[in-house]
Amino acid sequence: MDLFRTKPLAPAPHVDAGEPVEGDLKGEATLKRVLTARHLVLLGIGAVIGAGIFVMTGQAAANHAGPAIMISFLLAGTACAFAGLCYAEFAAMIPVSGSAYSYTYATLGEAVAWFVGWSLVLEYLFAASAVAVGWSAYTISLLESLARMAGIDWTFPAALASAPVTYANGEFRPTGSLFNLPAVLIVCAVGWLCYVGIRQSATANAIIVAIKVSVILALIGFAAPYVDAANWSPFIPPHEGGDRFGWPGVLRAASIVFFAYIGFDAISTAAQEAKNPQRDMPIGILGSLAICTLLYIVVAGVLTGIMPYNLLGTAKPVATALENYPQLGWLKFAVEIGAVAGLTSVILVMMMGQPRIFFAMSRDGLLPPLFGKVHPKFCTPHASTVIVAIVAAFLAAFFPLGVLGDLVSMGTLLAFATVSAGILILRHTRPDLPRSFRVPAVWFVSPAGVLCCLSLIFFMGWYNWALLAAWTVIGFAIYFSYGVRHSALNKT
Repeated sequence: MDLFRTKPLAPAPHVDAGEPVEGDLKGEATLKRVLTARHLVLLGIGAVIGAGIFVMTGQAAANHAGPAIMISFLLAGTACAFAGLCYAEFAAMIPVSGSAYSYTYATLGEAVAWFVGWSLVLEYLFAASAVAVGWSAYTISLLESLARMAGIDWTFPAALASAPVTYANGEFRPTGSLFNLPAVLIVCAVGWLCYVGIRQSATANAIIVAIKVSVILALIGFAAPYVDAANWSPFIPPHEGGDRFGWPGVLRAASIVFFAYIGFDAISTAAQEAKNPQRDMPIGILGSLAICTLLYIVVAGVLTGIMPYNLLGTAKPVATALENYPQLGWLKFAVEIGAVAGLTSVILVMMMGQPRIFFAMSRDGLLPPLFGKVHPKFCTPHASTVIVAIVAAFLAAFFPLGVLGDLVSMGTLLAFATVSAGILILRHTRPDLPRSFRVPAVWFVSPAGVLCCLSLIFFMGWYNWALLAAWTVIGFAIYFSYGVRHSALNKT
């Protein structure tokens, strides 16, 4: 029964601006409350708008959905909307830094919480690595464009431009490269920024978001006149077997582009650093999700309208599409700048989120105390940040984008499904808890969130399931060898 013991849950005090209130996890008051609703919305946009538009859209359209990638984004966004409502109620009610892990601990028990926390490692840590790979492709393209503008015949060394293997059509193939150097450099740079403080990270994110949203609006406005409706026919390409096109392809693409939405729940990891989490967390989560879904669908329509979908399967599909329009050469250059900025902000938010998950798990005794240490000057979980940066840099250097992206989606979907179920359970087990935000029609939203997320997992490939099984075995080996014996609940 110890495996399903739940963490005692007390009503969270309403937090006025700057008031250092003890959270649900011991010692969390050491984290500074400095983030406003505006910061949280921008953090969500910073995490969500990035790889989905600049990387995943083209690959999912070329290999699975065709122009119907717009439907895939709508389906994935709907699943996220259900989960987002549940996250908003949890984040306002339990404003701590553990995100889905902490919510599950309070509702479904310690073993399930560990499983969710371990799955969140897939979401945040692997996402930072996957996005760093996409960042590398756009940065190399940008540097080569600058060289051509300067009249210099220069290309980035191929041996340092990608992982030593790639994954396509169910098999790994060597690329001839040594490792992905730009991906390693950006992870290290962002890791340093996360180390020195949450306020600095949030400010840098706000600047980056302004740049990339401006570029995306420019892309929509200037590329839309070149849309050829013939590129949208057939809207859903004929099924070629497996998950290639047809409705199976649309659903498979939805499970892939779900990767694009992972950022909104990263907002919940900053709940312990929000000035007024009861009011601001729902605004940040739902506001960023609504804005990003609209932008995704519109950009997907423009992208598949200006170029045949089967030609978009590159690491930089937006830049690839614009290369066919010399008159939009300036826009291609702007998109490369926006992509570099946008993907940087995604890496930043992911690498802010993961150390805080480890922080919460460590304070609960499920991970060693090292992960719960807070820097005396910067007030950040510095040890966890360094560990996350090292592991993320290694993954980005040696693993291909496709494998990392699918693993991220599976971890995210599992966490979303658990949170969606947990909110309905807590409504029945703890109806007394004050809720400043309540999920409307929870009897429908909660089961719908679980069903949508599990349905998308169903369309993952067998190799994703094998990797997830191996990852889960490793996680529970750590839990049974350390966490279950050192759990803070043992002391109570």
